[in-house]
Amino acid sequence: MAVLKTINLKKYYGTGENQVKALDDVNLEIERGEFVAIVGSSGSGKSTLLHMLGGLDYPTEGKVLVDNKDIFRLKEDELCIFRRRKIGFVFQSYNLVPVLNVYENIVLPVELDGNKVDKEYTKEVIHILGLDAKLEHLPSQLSGGQQQRVAIARALITKPSILLADEPTGNLDSRTSQDVLGLLKVTSEQFGQTMVMITHNEEIAQMADRIVRIEDGKLAEDGETYE
Repeated sequence: MAVLKTINLKKYYGTGENQVKALDDVNLEIERGEFVAIVGSSGSGKSTLLHMLGGLDYPTEGKVLVDNKDIFRLKEDELCIFRRRKIGFVFQSYNLVPVLNVYENIVLPVELDGNKVDKEYTKEVIHILGLDAKLEHLPSQLSGGQQQRVAIARALITKPSILLADEPTGNLDSRTSQDVLGLLKVTSEQFGQTMVMITHNEEIAQMADRIVRIEDGKLAEDGETYE
């Protein structure tokens, strides 16, 4: 069953001769529990597609369905809550709060939602990501790979059914990249999550269950995917 689905998704900028079709009639289905890599060159539309899947940007036309719910029919505040509870984001730039320690950064989304932290689940996430000894550290005291692990833990803490990763290893060396991707795959399997990752790195993409290629805002060969 598809947990994520786009229907005739379009995102256009400008008009006339200056119009740019960042996404041009994209139809994509992602099954529950799948790990999908979206691969494309710079400017291909892959980041735009990921932002649409996560409800971070609005389409010019078309739909994004999450668990059969058309997310762009939600009011802005409803979409914000839906996003926070249903979708976890991991970005290339980590986006950690510099004045909060590791533990505080991890549990921040739960506290923003006014919920109690599930201590057992939090402990499990922290242990899997190897952060047990770093909980009192500030982001500035961590390596890039450690900061990305904290970002992954923060994305997992609300128990989202979908994890969206935007070039999550872009700032890391090749060995650390493999470690981080391995952890992402382990955690998505451990917690039964669907993961969508965009990357321009073919080697990193091979770790996914399925590769989807995008160029000039269109899925390669009418949405054919490559194993």
